[in-house]
Amino acid sequence: MFRRRAKWLAVGIAAVAFSPPLCAAPQGLPNGLAIPGLTGGSSSSLPVNIIVLLTVLTLLPAIMLAMTPFVRLLVVFHFLRQALGTQNTPTNQTLIGLALFLTYFIMQPLGADVYRVAIAPLQSNKISTTEAIARGSEPLRQFMLRYTRQKDLALFVELAKEPRPRRPEDLSMRVVIPAYILSELKAGFQIGTVLFFPFLVVDLVVASVTTSVGMMQLPPVVISTPLKILLFVMVDGWHLVVGSLMKSFY
Repeated sequence: MFRRRAKWLAVGIAAVAFSPPLCAAPQGLPNGLAIPGLTGGSSSSLPVNIIVLLTVLTLLPAIMLAMTPFVRLLVVFHFLRQALGTQNTPTNQTLIGLALFLTYFIMQPLGADVYRVAIAPLQSNKISTTEAIARGSEPLRQFMLRYTRQKDLALFVELAKEPRPRRPEDLSMRVVIPAYILSELKAGFQIGTVLFFPFLVVDLVVASVTTSVGMMQLPPVVISTPLKILLFVMVDGWHLVVGSLMKSFY
């Protein structure tokens, strides 16, 4: 029975593979959906175009996350977990999920503006794709410039060998994006360092007490970790940390 089914399956696959299309396009019209860069042109460049397209699609989430507050939020959450000394609690998936939803909360008004000025006119065929990209990038540029240090902008303007702009809005995205990432990393490390100090004081006090009473065989982290978690819960730490992070973007 299995061999008979496999035989008929092979016959069906061969019939589909070598038969003409069921819905052939009329003569003079392209067959199927035309994708810019993939359809048309020489067949030798088709594999290269497919590789480029797949590479861009793979890197697109990372590129978009780098242009949002996700970097700062995730750095702060990892610093907080290290300061508490809870190892893998919360898990990486939990921290990434929390950072993603907080990023969505911050970027949702900006996304609405991009849809209003770029995507909606493009869907109505009022503007071209190039103009839609230019319009959609402007709100994102304004957002990134709001949280980017002038020092980082000057660094990448110098590295790019571009003329000094009259105003920040004249900077290209090539300069704004890496400068924004550097500024967000610095802000995340600054906030994480501030979060570390209270827990560092607890570690020092516990280490001093255990050493003075002669508890050499008991690691201080065994005592300090529950105390730090208790302190963090008593002051409602997650509410304070998330609230302070969100207020820094408003």
